[in-house]
Amino acid sequence: MVKVITYGTYDLLHYGHIRLLERAKALGDYLIVGVTADDFDKTRGKINVQQSLMERVEAVRATGIADEIIIEEYEGQKIDDIRRYNVDIFTVGSDWKGKFDYLNEYCKVVYLDRTQGVSSSEIRAEKRKVKFGLVGETSVISKFANECEAVNGIELAGVCTRNQTLFDDIKNFSGVITENYDTLLEKVDAVYLFSEPSVHYEQIKKAIEQGKHVLCETPVALTLQQSRELHELAQSRGCILMDSIKTAYATAYSRLLLLAKSGKIGKVVSVDVTATSLRDIKDIQSDKIDATWNSICEWGSIAMLPVFQLLGTDYKKKFIASKFSNPKKSFDIFSKIDFIYDDAVASIRVGKGVKSEGELIISGTEGYIYVPAPWWKTDYFEIRYENPADNKRYFYQLDGEGIRYEIAAFVKAIQTGKSGTYIERNVSDAICSVIEDFYNKKDFIELKY
Repeated sequence: MVKVITYGTYDLLHYGHIRLLERAKALGDYLIVGVTADDFDKTRGKINVQQSLMERVEAVRATGIADEIIIEEYEGQKIDDIRRYNVDIFTVGSDWKGKFDYLNEYCKVVYLDRTQGVSSSEIRAEKRKVKFGLVGETSVISKFANECEAVNGIELAGVCTRNQTLFDDIKNFSGVITENYDTLLEKVDAVYLFSEPSVHYEQIKKAIEQGKHVLCETPVALTLQQSRELHELAQSRGCILMDSIKTAYATAYSRLLLLAKSGKIGKVVSVDVTATSLRDIKDIQSDKIDATWNSICEWGSIAMLPVFQLLGTDYKKKFIASKFSNPKKSFDIFSKIDFIYDDAVASIRVGKGVKSEGELIISGTEGYIYVPAPWWKTDYFEIRYENPADNKRYFYQLDGEGIRYEIAAFVKAIQTGKSGTYIERNVSDAICSVIEDFYNKKDFIELKY
């Protein structure tokens, strides 16, 4: 029996895919089809895949052509699979010609001509592009603008800002530039907000009332009630409202959550998070802080993410301790928040006027997960045990700091009408609730400056 193996993403399965599978099957007696996993697609630069892994597997199975379907999850797996399944022929489309010649050492390699005029990329491109607008004053807007180029299905249509220097770093931009938010809304289908948190509520509400989708840098609002109101408004208007924390979309971060929840380190009993930066220290020292986020909003939202995603939002007590550079403006240069649960504890330390090691440590009854600084941009973490010989290291590719993955999820949510957020609604609400208590000085201690 001649065994044939082929691989692909098979997103939005079309006639070209089916013809290729039929011709692959004709090369032998038994066809094995490898469907690439979502995370492996990301490492290969495919971030615009519209269907989930299971949807793509089922689509291939429904053709009736494959005798066996496997999942491709890592670089180098093709050699392992050829050996494991005693494969005689490896085949892929001719657009990969020469790429897999090295496999001739293990089996025969055949490149099949592709069906002209049809591809998943073209099908995705045929969909109407989402016209995207950016709002903000910092270099984050420039990063976001450039990452939009890596995502299919989106057109950067405009930027609302007073900071004209941002455009020195934005490539290939031909959209509208305005200081008027209403003008931007007239030109776009969706907006990304990195504006001052105090105006998030009004900006989000205005956008949704005009039928625009919103990706907003967390927090979406400064009170729990406002957060709930905005999410309910978005749902009633058929709009997507997503929290923007790029860390949530990084493969390494999602993997460490799964490993922690699956019991790899036993029962999680403590989560310790630190996130600090002195990037804005000169403005803070000279009290030029009107356009600068305070520590609790800029870093607190990020630091609370693993706490609430691992331990939940039903904590019993919390304590906030903050040091202010300007108490009247509630500008904290450092804040520490302790959370007490029935069976666990957590602590976050955030600061824009204090520097510390930006690490994440998740402690369990059998071991712990260590994520080195800067943990929020991680592509690497370790699981450590009592016996160092049992320790394991995990490496994952991170492109564009996770921003492009976040944009791709947002676009997919708009196109499908289903929320693609990796940040649960209760987590978004809980972050807003803690920030509200910070401003109201509830469960709060002020440290002397």
